[in-house]
Amino acid sequence: MHDRLYENSLLYVEVEPSQVPWVKIFVKKPTRELSSCDTQTKAMLYETLDKIERQMIGFFKPTKINIASFGNYKPQVHFHIMARFKTDDFYPEPMWGTKQRSGELNLTNLDEFYDKLQKYLTSDV
Repeated sequence: MHDRLYENSLLYVEVEPSQVPWVKIFVKKPTRELSSCDTQTKAMLYETLDKIERQMIGFFKPTKINIASFGNYKPQVHFHIMARFKTDDFYPEPMWGTKQRSGELNLTNLDEFYDKLQKYLTSDV
């Protein structure tokens, strides 16, 4: 399994172990709020988030992509990007919400996706 998929001078991308495809983007500079990030960091965040979302959509064809940024437990600018499916354990609740069902989603190709995403993020595409 992958932990850190990508890293550059401004941010890094990590896998969140889950039933669904779920990655998190963190800015490296200690920053509590998005509005405090410099223009270059904001642009890199958006570009990386966009790439991840497009890869999730293309690979999994999910019901919906969820993007969240709270930072209450870790007050560092970061985003969660999750591919959601009508049959995942929590849908339509958030992944940290009330479980709705059990074991109806079996994505056996998560590692394949993370390998592909890692290659895509490290390329100049």
